[in-house]
Amino acid sequence: MKKNSLQIDRKLIARKRAEIRLKIYGIVSISIALIMLSTLIISIGLSGYSALQQAYVKLDIIIEGEKITDENGMFSNKKALLFNWDGAVSNALLKKFPSVKKRSDKKSLRSLMSSNSGFELREYFKQNPQDFDKKITLWLTASDDFDQYLKGRFNVEVLEKDRRLNDNQLQWIDFLSENRIADLKFNTGFFTNADSREPESAGILGAVVGSSLTLIITVLFALPLAVMASIYLEYFAKPGRLTDFIEVNINNLAAIPSIVFGLLGLSIFLSLFGFPRSAPLVGGLCLGLMTIPTIIIATRASIRAVPPSIKDAALGLGASKMQAALHHVIPLAAPGILTGTIIGMAQALGETAPLLMIGMVAFIIETPNSFTSAATAMPVQIFMWSDSAERAFYERSSLAILFLVGFLIAMNSLAVILRRKFEKKW
Repeated sequence: MKKNSLQIDRKLIARKRAEIRLKIYGIVSISIALIMLSTLIISIGLSGYSALQQAYVKLDIIIEGEKITDENGMFSNKKALLFNWDGAVSNALLKKFPSVKKRSDKKSLRSLMSSNSGFELREYFKQNPQDFDKKITLWLTASDDFDQYLKGRFNVEVLEKDRRLNDNQLQWIDFLSENRIADLKFNTGFFTNADSREPESAGILGAVVGSSLTLIITVLFALPLAVMASIYLEYFAKPGRLTDFIEVNINNLAAIPSIVFGLLGLSIFLSLFGFPRSAPLVGGLCLGLMTIPTIIIATRASIRAVPPSIKDAALGLGASKMQAALHHVIPLAAPGILTGTIIGMAQALGETAPLLMIGMVAFIIETPNSFTSAATAMPVQIFMWSDSAERAFYERSSLAILFLVGFLIAMNSLAVILRRKFEKKW
């Protein structure tokens, strides 16, 4: 008896030790995951935080109104197209350096300003025609090399012939910075501009709008089909080989590489139906096909979590199977369905391969305004920027990654909050 008692005690001690070890393993695993995630976010943040600032140069400019305005004194787009706005910016900068006389030096000095600074000047006077014939002071965007030098990300130890900025340009930048003519300011253009060939003018607004339009199509296409398919499989499909075949393939579709759905969209939506290439409509349909299996799996699990007594009670009171499903079961399963949908949308938001296959990798400088407009998406925008040679594009791609990761975390957090708030305890 005493021997059996000792054996039981040893087994209890061994079991408690195993439980403690399992708990420790779990804590260590979660800690490692959090450390890796923190390391990733911090490393990306250190590379991209500087994109929140942009180098600007303060210039004094006078534009004669008669060269730009019509007979009524209004801004004339026709005259504005013929006016040399870039030349006005260059002349204003040259006035800061009266000692620069050589033609090659003047060209080097002009290159310190962004190629889009003339466009910025034009847009300012288009919005403020009352400032014609006045001496005004404007902060205009500097070039990406100028910007990187002010941020300390330009390697000056490289031989002059191998640098993008020569010694004279570095001296001019130092002069402008020391005299507060050039400075780093908050980069609003990153959030208000679409893509651009010039990194200092590139922004994420076009990609954000493109992703939003794409996700709208995705949820409108995927959610109704997934819910209807789930209701059919749970309440109307007869057990058998066909039903088993459908269920197995739904699970398989959830594991298929996403690029396959891009190939499907390329062959069906573009080649067969002739939908516009690089449009949120086609991107949303491709991502919808990819998301449907995920939503079906989540919806069926939510439907099964509802007690059968609710459906049986509805049927007992004379409701049809469809009425019992739509009026009683689906409303109670809605939190789980919504959670699965949000997780599916978060997955779709981060996909790149399907969008590359249907042409959403195109260079788009305008913000899309409809579901059929040419557009790009956030993951594709990041892919394009990270593949560019300019250092300024690299920091912008890092900041865009942080923006995208933050949005994904917010979507997943929303799914958790909604599930906890609306789920029923049975």
